Amino acid sequence: MQTVFNKYVNYLEAERNASPYTVRNYTTDLLDFFNFLSSKEINSLNEVDRHVLRDFLSHLIEHGIVKASIARKLSAIRSFYRYLLREEMVSASPVEATSSPKLDKRLPSFLSIDEMNRLLEAPDLSTPQGQRDRALLELLYASGLRVSELVKLNLEQLDLDSREIRVMGKGSKERMVLMGKPAVRALSTYLRQSRPKLFGTRIRMTNAVFINRYGERLAKRRVQRILGKYAGIAGIGKRVHPHMLRHTFATHLLDGGADLRVVQELLGHANLSSTQIYTHVSQSQARKVYLSAHPLAKEKDNEPEDN
Repeated sequence: MQTVFNKYVNYLEAERNASPYTVRNYTTDLLDFFNFLSSKEINSLNEVDRHVLRDFLSHLIEHGIVKASIARKLSAIRSFYRYLLREEMVSASPVEATSSPKLDKRLPSFLSIDEMNRLLEAPDLSTPQGQRDRALLELLYASGLRVSELVKLNLEQLDLDSREIRVMGKGSKERMVLMGKPAVRALSTYLRQSRPKLFGTRIRMTNAVFINRYGERLAKRRVQRILGKYAGIAGIGKRVHPHMLRHTFATHLLDGGADLRVVQELLGHANLSSTQIYTHVSQSQARKVYLSAHPLAKEKDNEPEDN
């Protein structure tokens, strides 16, 4: 089995051109599987059937391995057996009849209105970079743009008078998103005062909305660092990333009474199911507020029952 394993690793690196990260993960997950087989004195891959595989999954559960890790290990084994079938080293795959564990759906994290306001106030507006960053933060929160959409924005996509942005989203699908007056004001100030200063004396070669100090289009990683910087200044005790502002945009809209299909359209979701996760966030937040605020929300001890 060691020889087969080595051949598979070579296949990942040479033919699949897998990244070192992928090779490392697949190697770790498969070694866990092989160690389990060794503990059961199974010395041939042809001896592995769906019952052995289910025993392995039960073994992982008993040792407290989380569902996401189990699903990843099963995916690695599935890929390995597809290679074995292709090379005619085995006659059947026990993995195809085994489904991955259903993962718990994680609710997206978002900022409260107070946290969002503190974040927006964090940039220093006396500098060109500060004015740019304020416009960037205002726009992310006001529009729900993906960070990839934000950094790809060009000047001709903006209509500050109508407060609309023409966005090319996933799958090259175009949509119109809206922005409020604070975002328009911040963008107008940045475009009129700060963007020319960031170009300086350089020849203007880009029509990108957001540029760096070298006059080049702002990169996604730079946007991430900008958010991390201002989250620290604002005293927000959580990791703030661009997609969190998209979550915040959607959650605050629904909390304010927006229709779910309107939010779907603004976010550019192809399916309503992708947007419905925010209703769970909104309901969860409403429950927390109710339990903490309503005087009769919690049962009182030793309260006499009605007869």
